[in-house]
Amino acid sequence: MRNLLTLKYWFTLRPEAFLPVYLKAFIALIILFAVLFVVFWLLGKKKKALYANIFRRLSSFFASNFFIGLVILFFSYEMVVFLSARFWIMFWGIEMLVWLIAIIRKLKEIPERKKQLEKDKEFKKYIP
Repeated sequence: MRNLLTLKYWFTLRPEAFLPVYLKAFIALIILFAVLFVVFWLLGKKKKALYANIFRRLSSFFASNFFIGLVILFFSYEMVVFLSARFWIMFWGIEMLVWLIAIIRKLKEIPERKKQLEKDKEFKKYIP
C-alpha cells in the first residue's frame, strides 16, 4: 500500500507489470462494466420511462469505460512504454468521477420532472 502513495509509482514511464491478483481484479472490473452496460442499455430502451434518460447515460458511461479499460489493459499487458504508465489509470478514475457526478446531478432533477408531469396530467384531464 505504501507504493500506491508515491509519485514514482504513478508517474514512472516504465511501470512494472500488474501483479496477478491486480490483473484479475482489473479484468473483473472490465467485465463488470460490460455487464452493467448491457443491463442499463436494456433498461434504457423503454422510451417513455421516467428514468430512461438516466439509464441511457449510465449505459454510455459503462460502455465508454469498458473500452477505455480494455485499451489500458492492452497497453499494460504489452508493456508499451508511455501508454502503459499508471497515470492513465489515475486520469481514468478522475474521468469516471466527473462523469458520475454529472449523472447524479441529472438524477436529482427527476423529482422536479415528476411533479411537472403530474401537473401536466392534471391539467390535460380537464381539456377535452
